[in-house]
Amino acid sequence: MTPFPLKIVTPYGVAFDGQAEELVVRTVTGDIGILAGHTSLVAPLGMGRATIIVDGQKRYAACIGGILSVMDGHVDLVPTTFEWADQIDTKRAEASYQRAKTTLADKTASDTDLRLAEARLKRALVRKNVASYK
Repeated sequence: MTPFPLKIVTPYGVAFDGQAEELVVRTVTGDIGILAGHTSLVAPLGMGRATIIVDGQKRYAACIGGILSVMDGHVDLVPTTFEWADQIDTKRAEASYQRAKTTLADKTASDTDLRLAEARLKRALVRKNVASYK
């Protein structure tokens, strides 16, 4: 496959800057695959697994929120949260999952607490799923 320049920048710094052969990420409207020569686009990111192929090897990451930009053959991924599968703290993800389930089961929880717990639950599920690809 023909490589293309990919840069992944998070609030904590650069997670990747190099050549990739393929990128698959979740946008708010579904998964999108990027190959060399992709048409220009800008898309908001959803919550899901990112798959990046570099030198024929697949790497996986939890990718949550942010924006994807493809311009003039350059691909920029600017996620709010980006964690490589081998860096995900599975105990922390499980604890967050359990806290969210507890809040969601609480009949006295406010609407705000329930919405926050739903988001926490979704993030924890993404992390747990991606961590299984270590």
